[in-house]
Amino acid sequence: MNNEAVLRDYESNVSLIKKSRQGDKSALDQLIEVNMPLVSAISKKFLNRGYEYEDIFQIGCVGLVKAINNFNMGYDVKFSTYAVPMIMGEIKRFIRDDGIIKVSRSIKTTARKIHYDKEALAKKLNREPTIEELSDFTGINSEDIIFAMESAN
Repeated sequence: MNNEAVLRDYESNVSLIKKSRQGDKSALDQLIEVNMPLVSAISKKFLNRGYEYEDIFQIGCVGLVKAINNFNMGYDVKFSTYAVPMIMGEIKRFIRDDGIIKVSRSIKTTARKIHYDKEALAKKLNREPTIEELSDFTGINSEDIIFAMESAN
């Protein structure tokens, strides 16, 4: 795309965003339709994670609408530059938070650390380590190890 086309695209998006914020539903619909290929491309990056493409795509559309509503036209930034992280963030948040029981990020991080430390210790010992051995190896108390391992499952 040449510079003139990029400028036209930017001005078109800004114009549509302004209209949609003034309540013009057709402008919002047009903005969404024009940016559907962007949502589609991002959604495809999240395939094979246990969710249907359509579900991920819908969540990406929610991110697109949030990007439209929150885009600051005062900055000299293309809309797509702002929209991509918003769409990805919405999809990542859905994948991270979609569970019957919510597990805090710190517990997930601890569980991941324990997983890798357990593998390393198993190689060193040539067998599965006990909880006490894992506790000594990681410096994490036994109760926290059990809790993190259970929450990971």
